Amino acid sequence: MMFWAPAAVALATTMLAITRANPVHALLWFVVSLLAMAVIFFGLGAAFAAALEVIVYAGAIVVLFLFVVMMLSLDRAAALREKIFMARPVWVVPIIFVALLGAAIAFAVFGAPMPQMAGSAVPPRDVALRLFGDDLPAVELASLLLLAGLVVSFHLGVEPKK
Repeated sequence: MMFWAPAAVALATTMLAITRANPVHALLWFVVSLLAMAVIFFGLGAAFAAALEVIVYAGAIVVLFLFVVMMLSLDRAAALREKIFMARPVWVVPIIFVALLGAAIAFAVFGAPMPQMAGSAVPPRDVALRLFGDDLPAVELASLLLLAGLVVSFHLGVEPKK
């Protein structure tokens, strides 16, 4: 249960993210997929990796993508499509996925002992020392790429003055 339910949710939501025509809906399904992966990490005893998955990927990078996509598509037709979408009963599938993930988290927290992984736990301090020590150029390069993407998307989204 602890692996199969979130794995099924991750696979299904990833397929939904790939097949959606609307980029906002695709990114929202991708966020659910990342949260399912975090539940899998947590169930395997890697709570720190699960927290990083939620904070870094779902909490920062995908939200940045969502902001850029929403900034670039600000027409009235898209707003009308969103209003029609919100009125339909399409929330059944997301509610089922949330219930499955909630059951897996409840099972992990209250029902089953945490599995013991081979090796020793790596404290967050050691991860920070590694990221901002030896791997600092790679971290800075990734941050510069994200900043460049944000600047380019801003310039694409701004309408020229007439």
